[in-house]
Parts: sequence; C-alpha cells; structure tokens
Amino acid sequence: MSPVTNGQVIFNEAPAPGPLVPGKSGMIYKEDSIDIDTVALDGGFLVKVLYLSIDPVILGRLGGPPGWGYVAGKPILNYGLGRVLRSEHASFKAGDLVYGLMNFEEYTVYPVAQAGQFSVVDNSIPLVAWLGPVGLAGESAYYGWKEHVPSTVKGKVCFVSSGAGGVGSMVIQLAKRDGMKVIASAGSEEKVAIMKQLGADVAFNYKTTATKDILAKEGPIDVYWDNVGGETLEAAIDAAAPFAHFIECGMVSGYDGQAYGIKNLFLTIPKSIQIHGFVVVYLASKWGAEFRETIPKLIASGEIKYNIEVVKGLEKAEEVFIGQLSGKVTGKPVIQVGAE
Repeated sequence: MSPVTNGQVIFNEAPAPGPLVPGKSGMIYKEDSIDIDTVALDGGFLVKVLYLSIDPVILGRLGGPPGWGYVAGKPILNYGLGRVLRSEHASFKAGDLVYGLMNFEEYTVYPVAQAGQFSVVDNSIPLVAWLGPVGLAGESAYYGWKEHVPSTVKGKVCFVSSGAGGVGSMVIQLAKRDGMKVIASAGSEEKVAIMKQLGADVAFNYKTTATKDILAKEGPIDVYWDNVGGETLEAAIDAAAPFAHFIECGMVSGYDGQAYGIKNLFLTIPKSIQIHGFVVVYLASKWGAEFRETIPKLIASGEIKYNIEVVKGLEKAEEVFIGQLSGKVTGKPVIQVGAE
C-alpha cells in the first residue's frame, strides 16, 4: 500500500500571556505521510486514532517548563481512543480498541517504552464516553470527590463552578448521589438547562446573575468544587460554612496568565475551611480500580449522564480548544479524527 496522509497538530511555540488567539496558540495543523503497512514497529504497535479529548490541561503543557511542556515541532498529546492496526507487542493485538495518552495525529507507532500508558477497552458503552465520564474528566471528578469529600455530607450544600463541563457535570451527579443540595454555575442559558437536567437544584448563569447573591441566598456551602478560581472562589469563601471543604480541581479563569488576587483568604482561618488541591494521576492507584468497576456500569444503565460535543476533523483542534477555554463550547469537547 502506498503512503497515506497523516494529519498532525504540532507544538510550534509557547503562547503569549493573555487570551489565546487563533493562529498564535502554539498549535499548528500540518500533514505528513505514513505507510501503515510497512512502517517499522520495533516491538511496538501502530494505532489509528479515532477520537481525541480536548481539556484545559493542554494549555499547561503548551506553556510548561522544560520536561513538562511539549517539544517544538512534535505533536501535542492528550487522552485519546484508537484502534490497533498492527502490533509486535504482547499486550496488544490488531483490532484492539485502546485508550491512553496519544499524539494528536491520525496514525502513530508507539514504542515499547510507552505501552504502559495504554489500556485495552471495550464497546459496552458509547466510544466517546471513554473521553468524557470514563476519561480524564470523569476520573478527575471521581478521584477528587472520593478522596476529599467526607461521607457525612447528606443533606448539606455543594457548589460546583463550570457545572456543565466534563468534570463539573460529573461532580453534580456524584453530589446528588450522596444526597446533597447542589448549586451549579455556568456561562450560558443553554448550559444552565444542561445542569438542571443533570440534577442541580439551583443552576444559574454567572454572567447575568451575581454568584455572591445566589450563594448568599442558597448557602452556606459545605463543599465547593472549584473549576474556575478568581472571583468565583472569592464568593465561595464568603459563603462557606464552618469547616467547609474546597476541592481545587482547576482555575480556568487564570489559565491565560491573568491571575486574580483573592481578597478574602483570611476567612479560611476563622471558618476553618479545608482546601484540597489534587492531581488526578497521584490518586489513580487508590481509586482507579473502583472507578473502572463502577462508572462504566452506571453509564451503561443511564444512571450517569454526560454531554459530549463531537467535532469532526483534527484540523479543528485549535478552534475547539480556544472555544473550550473561552466558554463557547457547550459540552465536553472531543475531536473525531478517524472513522471506524
């Protein structure tokens, strides 16, 4: 077979501080070629990428320090789902559906050294669910909730920022399963409707309604799941009940380098607020097996719902990524790279 086109999204340069601008994000689409029948595997395996997840963590890698950020001229990466086309590795065979950290390109040969970052999955749930509620977003919500939220929260109040996103939508449902009253915020009326469908008791558009006013009326809050930081975090501190638990999952309001100075941090002392930051990979060994046993079944039964926005075409990656960070994407964004 003659070589085929291998589209790629590569890292060009670190973006400047401030909101990302199309064409200047550091993400460049280009096309290469690959002969999928003859390319050397050297003990590894060849994957055809089907779907790639778009997550804010990509920005952290784009502007990250040496050893953490991307290498200029090389594909960026994030979690993806693909089909093994050829393999010389004992853990994978042709036809296997695999999930793991994948290059943003249509075809990739993964060496033996990277085999441990992949797992074979099945199609018992919709494939895109592996990149949402069963992917990084779902893991972040589940691990953080299980690790840092007390089991004695039934009847108490939880506030979730960015509640229509991949992580926030899962947190709303976990909180409701634990018997909590849930307040959730997002940036559009369409997202407010989604949060209500997920079970939020109070859902509001923070762009048209002041967060501090809603929390003053519906709080005090016992658990705050923070995906936003900035003024929303400040409002949550004001509304916190004594001994509240704040779960710091993300602070997207500051991802463009424009940090917001929290003015009321002193209140964390008299209120005895317990602030928990976490990184999902550090909790995987503790909660991963339980997550894999529990969440796919709840998705298959319809007990856990999700909202994934699929965009076709790897060349759309930059557009979708900027749209996610600016709040223009409604659901959890996933790029469809190839068809089965």
